[in-house]
Amino acid sequence: MNNSSKEIFSSRVLNVPIETLYNAFVNPDQLKIWWGPEGFTNTIHEFDLNPGGKWILTMHGPDIGNYENSSVFDVVKPLELISWKRISQPLFDMEVGFTRISDNQSQISFRMIFDSIESCNKIRSFVEPKNEENFDRLERLLISI
Repeated sequence: MNNSSKEIFSSRVLNVPIETLYNAFVNPDQLKIWWGPEGFTNTIHEFDLNPGGKWILTMHGPDIGNYENSSVFDVVKPLELISWKRISQPLFDMEVGFTRISDNQSQISFRMIFDSIESCNKIRSFVEPKNEENFDRLERLLISI
């Protein structure tokens, strides 16, 4: 079976040093500003960035709805990879990769890994454009700091 059919992969090259990009994720004060699709705000309740640590947040939708998100971090390799397992629906494993391209350019990638093709396909058409919105928000934050 082709693993890519159970994965959603998105990435963006940004004109910032990798340290600035990585800090925008690991600093909850910055992360809450850009995480999620356009119009969403976040309340981060817990962010223990260590293997086995929890990330618990509420994403507040622009129109209606609060979306509870709970995850447990698996891997934390500074400036390289952060991964976690979601323990709230929808269930998937997430890998956020950080790649240094040059002194002033770096890439962030999201790899969402599902247990089945069906569960992946159920949200693929929604998630792919929302990940791009997420990167747009990150880019705006990075320009402002």
